[in-house]
Amino acid sequence: MKTIGIVLIIIGIVMVFVNQVGFTHKEKVVDLGSVEVSKDKKENIAWPLYTGVIIAVVGVGVTVAGSRQSGKNS
Repeated sequence: MKTIGIVLIIIGIVMVFVNQVGFTHKEKVVDLGSVEVSKDKKENIAWPLYTGVIIAVVGVGVTVAGSRQSGKNS
């Protein structure tokens, strides 16, 4: 449980500093039997700043809850 929390914290921090991810994929424009025309299309996925903050806070909560559970089991 603590590992999942730490991963969420790291992902949240990265999402705060990197606000979007871009990628390129091929899109088929014309397909005439053996002749095919395609073009590269650039896409961006963006998210607001508070999304990373929320994920990091959830990660802290999961980490704290995991450490409390392991403390009760000891």
